[in-house]
Amino acid sequence: MTTSPSCRSAPIDRRCILVIATLASFLTPFMSSSVNIALPLIGEEFGANAVLIGWIPTSFILASAIFMIPMGRLADIHGMRRIFFPGFVIFTIATLLCALSDSTSMLIGFRLVQGFGSAMIFSTAVAALTAVYPPGERGRVLGINVASVYIGLATGPFLGGVLTHAFGWRSIFLAVLPLGAVVILLLLRNREEWTERNPDHFDLFGSVLYGLMLLSLMYGLSVLPETAGWGYIIFGILMLALFIRREMRVESPVLQVRLFLENHVFAFSNLAALINYSATFAVTFLLSLYLQYNRGLDPQAAGLILVAQPLVQAVLSPAAGRISDRIEPGIVASAGMGVTVVGLAMLALLTAETPPVFIVGALALLGLGFALFSSPNTNAIMSSVERRYLGIASATLGTSRQVGMMLSMGIAMMIFSVVIGRVQITPEYHAALLSSVQIAFALFAALCVAGIYFSLARGRVRSEAA
Repeated sequence: MTTSPSCRSAPIDRRCILVIATLASFLTPFMSSSVNIALPLIGEEFGANAVLIGWIPTSFILASAIFMIPMGRLADIHGMRRIFFPGFVIFTIATLLCALSDSTSMLIGFRLVQGFGSAMIFSTAVAALTAVYPPGERGRVLGINVASVYIGLATGPFLGGVLTHAFGWRSIFLAVLPLGAVVILLLLRNREEWTERNPDHFDLFGSVLYGLMLLSLMYGLSVLPETAGWGYIIFGILMLALFIRREMRVESPVLQVRLFLENHVFAFSNLAALINYSATFAVTFLLSLYLQYNRGLDPQAAGLILVAQPLVQAVLSPAAGRISDRIEPGIVASAGMGVTVVGLAMLALLTAETPPVFIVGALALLGLGFALFSSPNTNAIMSSVERRYLGIASATLGTSRQVGMMLSMGIAMMIFSVVIGRVQITPEYHAALLSSVQIAFALFAALCVAGIYFSLARGRVRSEAA
């Protein structure tokens, strides 16, 4: 897609906003998937144990999940571009700092900053596209946006493996800086605000409760089965209860809890997204470790295998988005969830001698399932709310995605903690790693079965939107 013809100064240049949102939506998943392929080398350089390695991707997801809802609310109040632009600058600077890290703790810290910038990006990108494009074109546009996410996921493992193999893991962070500079230049050229401002109060205390809830739940999952882990989880549940109670009573809530109570399409579509990402996000993380530790592949070869899933997703997502403009989105998304179950069940059967073609086939099925699910599900969520709630709807969808990713990594790290322990993965722990991978995929397949029910339970999107 060329950018120069579409990005001339105009009051609201829809094509330029699409280009900016598409490029930004490519960068963050590219970063996540490419870093996953480099985790064994990062762990080896810094001497990190299995659980600490897991915190390198999880810190990014956690920060993004904590700030997604507050940033979406601020975007509704002040305008989408006012949040997106500084968020992208923060993300780009943090990416450079990650490349300069000289310890695991420093890298995790800068990944937290990256996640904060990512929250400002993803809480606004989809909302801006939904605001500037009419309902009849949203499925196509959102399909393009979702495809850019999957292209990032597709190229991440392969290019990340090539870069890591040839130049080391730091090159992954440095490689995205030129594209980040291009997006910043486009933002400087397109200075018009994308959406109307809605002046209102911001619920800071509610945002703090929300952040404490997510932080406590995630950290608690990572330290199970220790007693402290249960304490953090109980504290997180208490913060959740207090957060919901406050949001139901405050005049200007950071999260419109009533949307979940009064809008079944919105509630069940977000729940389906949460379950789907909870069951699928850790796939790349787990297979990256399995392929490099259990099968002895180098990062480049492992990345070539892992590219199958997001490549299928990238190719099919625009078509799935167009289909959801014509066919009931809930039906398409539920079919996608069913295909995902089959792919996860296949990966639960992995052994130390599983043929690579079997793994590629399972990943292709996951790609098909996720393509059928994601674009229609996004279309259902964004079409089910009033225009004044687009920012918070986009942020809620992003949070469902990020919390799902966080839970997916939390489940994986919990299994590692129980089966492997807090040790560096050496050859004597390869059998335990394989057992952990098998258990994780079996749990994810069961979780996705439950997701089919909630996907179907949303009802008809067309009638709700009307």
